[in-house]
Amino acid sequence: AAPPPYGAAPRAPSAPARRNPFSRLDNAPRVAGTPQPREQDRRPAPPANGSPSAASFWQLLEPVCEDKPSRRAEPSERTDILALADDLHLHVAVPEVPSTPRHEFPADWSIKTRLLFTSSQPFTWAEHLKAQEEAQGFVQHCRATETNLPQSIQEPKLSTELRCAFQQSLVYWLHPSLPWLQLFPRIGVDRKLARKASPWSQDEALQQVLMSDWSVSFTSLYNLLKAKLCPYFYVCTYQFTVLFRAAGLAGSNVITAVISPTTRGLREAMRNEGIEFSLPLVEESKTRKQKNSDVNLEAEVANSLEVGNSMEDGEEPAPSGDDDDDDEESFSWLEEMGVQDKVKKPDAISIKLRKEKREVQVDHKPESLALVKGTNTFTLLNFLINCKSLVAVAGPQAGLPPTLLSPVAFRGGTMQTLKARSINAKARVHLTYEDIFSLEIAGPVLPHSLHSLTMLLKAAQRGAFSAALYTHEPTAVFNTNLDNASPALNKETIHKDLPPCGLHPKTLDQLSQCPTLGKSSIRFLEMKDYAYTWKS
Repeated sequence: AAPPPYGAAPRAPSAPARRNPFSRLDNAPRVAGTPQPREQDRRPAPPANGSPSAASFWQLLEPVCEDKPSRRAEPSERTDILALADDLHLHVAVPEVPSTPRHEFPADWSIKTRLLFTSSQPFTWAEHLKAQEEAQGFVQHCRATETNLPQSIQEPKLSTELRCAFQQSLVYWLHPSLPWLQLFPRIGVDRKLARKASPWSQDEALQQVLMSDWSVSFTSLYNLLKAKLCPYFYVCTYQFTVLFRAAGLAGSNVITAVISPTTRGLREAMRNEGIEFSLPLVEESKTRKQKNSDVNLEAEVANSLEVGNSMEDGEEPAPSGDDDDDDEESFSWLEEMGVQDKVKKPDAISIKLRKEKREVQVDHKPESLALVKGTNTFTLLNFLINCKSLVAVAGPQAGLPPTLLSPVAFRGGTMQTLKARSINAKARVHLTYEDIFSLEIAGPVLPHSLHSLTMLLKAAQRGAFSAALYTHEPTAVFNTNLDNASPALNKETIHKDLPPCGLHPKTLDQLSQCPTLGKSSIRFLEMKDYAYTWKS
């Protein structure tokens, strides 16, 4: 070999190849003869002792052809369920379901962006609705027709009542309606909207027209809510989401509005407008810490008593410094030391900021959830209508009013339907492949739609199906139990006051219960033998 040029460092004869630090660990160089791990070996193992439907759901995550490399592609009409199932790894981990199945799952107030149902029974009944069935479904929705199906339908494809009820469950109402823009979700979608046409962004007159029309629709929804003709609705801005609920829902006997996420600036503006609100999760954290401190104090007192018994009668224990924490503005001890003029005292603003430190730290987090109730919700309505920061002043969403989502019609609202399609796939069972059927629902799935769809699938799929639920994360915190919840609300009173709101009685029963999911939402739902289990 030729000697290295003058001045060049000699190359090490046996230096190991440097691994690319940006590559995945499983792409590291391997010793010759080491077998390449198969894709299915890197997948999480299916749940042990799981039910057949859960096992079949996990088998969808295995490729039909082992030698074919996995590819990520946008869903299309020809994309099978195996391609869609690649997205489920993070959301559908090993299902940790309750040990005792129940006949009803808890209310989930989060908005779902997609549902993926799977079953061993086909979903052909949800395909190619006739024009008459589609029209009948719209009429049933507008008239709030109650549909009661039998426990099991032998021939779902031939059931006109089932197909009409399916169309009815897909309807929701939206404002504003701009067909070339996706108006939900609104948080974190600036990149998707960047290339869309927005003629109002530079036209102040057009912005005023849009906001005036939006204010009329917003006021119409609140009036329907107050009259108990609308059960709930969402206001989706580019920074936060507001959920208005009628009296009688979520265990509350008054109208409630929950806002998340919030910031100190928004909360300060609400206080300046005279809106009374609370921060349930912050207060819950304070209560929990107070209980822990009380327990520690009792232990400390017990220890001090033991020490005191062993001390002499003339001695006294040293005073605890905890008593001074409650009076942060007292500086009398400085005078006792004679240095009150030499030490700079904190001003009122510093003291205020220190007291609000915990509140400021939760900005933009689920813990910043704000609860408004009673007549303060009307003040909140006026505040939102006149709030300048409600609409973005720059960026792709500049001048675009917030999105209103409702289960019932309102002034200025546009009827929309969720997108539904059925997909067939093969899943490996032991050494053979069996047919697995799936139904995908895409769009802003509101709480009542989720419950209505599960009631339909309960009858059509003979009480056996599973579902992966994709949540719009900023709305998951809406499942927090409110501090003004009234568990003893009379069911008869609820059914007497809220029937005109357009919900099925069973759906109304579910949504009237106190939320139990906390800051989480349902991610995996399974029905077996007409009983539900779920994972949140």
